[in-house]
Amino acid sequence: MTIVRVLTASLAFAIAYSTASAQQRRPDAFVDAATVVQNLAVEMRYAGPHNFVGRPIDGYQAPLCLLTRQAATALAAVARDLAAQGFGLKVYDCYRPARAVAHFVRWAHDLRDTAAKAEFYPDVDKRTLFRDGYIAAYSGHSRGSTVDLTLVKLDGGAVAREVNMGTPFDLFSPRSAPSDQSVSAEARANRARLAQAMRRGGFYAYGKEWWHFTLRGEPFPSTYFDFPVK
Repeated sequence: MTIVRVLTASLAFAIAYSTASAQQRRPDAFVDAATVVQNLAVEMRYAGPHNFVGRPIDGYQAPLCLLTRQAATALAAVARDLAAQGFGLKVYDCYRPARAVAHFVRWAHDLRDTAAKAEFYPDVDKRTLFRDGYIAAYSGHSRGSTVDLTLVKLDGGAVAREVNMGTPFDLFSPRSAPSDQSVSAEARANRARLAQAMRRGGFYAYGKEWWHFTLRGEPFPSTYFDFPVK
């Protein structure tokens, strides 16, 4: 099957799902993680223009990190673990509405739109983003227990700065893989520190992105929500 046909099929599935569930409201099972996780820094990239699409993404009406209660509670334990080592957490994306995933699919289908290529996928052909696993028609984020995040160095309990992870968040590149050895020793150590803390907290990693983790035993393993982030 050609890349165009794959993208077309993915686009149809994503739009149909988003349209069918567009009226969903936030379930009681979801919470604002910043109210649960101590010293959580929040930079919701898809609520603004600094992302690989280059503009705010459908469904993000506020820069909030929404997660299932179970995921937020587990992330709070990770934050306590890291705080004892002088580190904290900064989130880039949490729950992601299905309509946002549909937005990504539409963007991927438009091969003329490469406005953010230089920053986010300089060495990757946009036509291969699905094949290479950087974008999918359905996202675990829409189930509410997946989070994209990094480490920050704490200074007296306050967030000071992000640490060196070797690549920026959302760089579509083999260098973003947790196992990549081309980044510096400092970056590899920081990636390992984050991964170990998340693993102790009950999360598992994604092999292509050092920032991406999902709660083991997530409460909605087969449900893709579409209520807006607000």
